[in-house]
Amino acid sequence: MNKHFVMRGQTASGETEVLNFSGNTPGYAYRMIEFSLYPSLAIGSERGELVGTVTAGKTAVAPTDPNFNDEGLIATSFIRIESQYTSEGPLALNVINDLFLITQDLILMVQDRSSAGAPVNWQCRFVAEKMSSNEEAVTNFKQYTISSD
Repeated sequence: MNKHFVMRGQTASGETEVLNFSGNTPGYAYRMIEFSLYPSLAIGSERGELVGTVTAGKTAVAPTDPNFNDEGLIATSFIRIESQYTSEGPLALNVINDLFLITQDLILMVQDRSSAGAPVNWQCRFVAEKMSSNEEAVTNFKQYTISSD
């Protein structure tokens, strides 16, 4: 089994995507190890702010207002890009709960906070973790209780 894999795409600002984990190999869970955002418009000539969240919860977490007390919140990402006329490079902040074992679908939400409201490119990298049947039962139950609240 391939230990690492990537999910990536482009999502309209303010919209959600389902990261589908159904049908994956029994006895395995997945950990997120990367969550990155990238602009889709006029790179190098515009100022922009991109934000995103990934949750195991029932509904998306607004990327403009994440709450780290939410146990379903797996990842947040923020990137600020200054215009070409400044010496500042991009600022990127990512917080990932890389210990959260994933066995069910996740919800990703992104937003372009600039005036353009353009689609946002995103990439998530995961690693597979082998589990015993007891670990699998506990992990499935934990994620089920988070997503059913």
